[in-house]
Amino acid sequence: MVTEQIARRGILDPRLLAVMESVPRHRFVPPDELAHAHADGPLSIGHGQTISQPYIVALMTELLQLTASARVLEVGAGSGYQAAVLAGLAAEVHTVEVIPELARRAEETLAALGYSNVRVHPGDGSLGWPEAAPYDGILVAAAAPEVPPPLLAQLAEGGRLVLPVGGRGFQQLEVWENNGGQFACGKNIAVAFVPLRGVHGWK
Repeated sequence: MVTEQIARRGILDPRLLAVMESVPRHRFVPPDELAHAHADGPLSIGHGQTISQPYIVALMTELLQLTASARVLEVGAGSGYQAAVLAGLAAEVHTVEVIPELARRAEETLAALGYSNVRVHPGDGSLGWPEAAPYDGILVAAAAPEVPPPLLAQLAEGGRLVLPVGGRGFQQLEVWENNGGQFACGKNIAVAFVPLRGVHGWK
């Protein structure tokens, strides 16, 4: 998976590739999807949600440019897989999930695998998680109609926010950076994510 789907597409950061190899993706997919756990595409995890394609997980993580001391916020815990990847690169990860059943399941899986630097919070991720802000990196694993203002407000100086922005079914990855309270936005590839739910998501 790492060689064929990720490194071959140009993601070559050795720290990230090592983490992608170490995280047992099959532990984060439902039993009926085990045969496809390492396939080159997203998989259903129930409740209308998905575990993202391995390449997209790697790309969004790379765009954050995390250091080993970073504090990270993820919006949309889902299965917990993306949080596990982030936990291998950063010091502290907070992940927020709006669907209580998915939050509980992600927390149990991450705990069983020994990811002690991840905290799973049930709630509206479009509001961020102010209690642990500011964050050096914020990753949104669901599509927003526009960048949620609370997430920009919780971004540390020099921090990066990566999220898909656009309509239902088609978006573009955006990378926002906080430069002294001035926010610069760059565009990346076209993607297709499930809609972000919450106050600053899709109604």
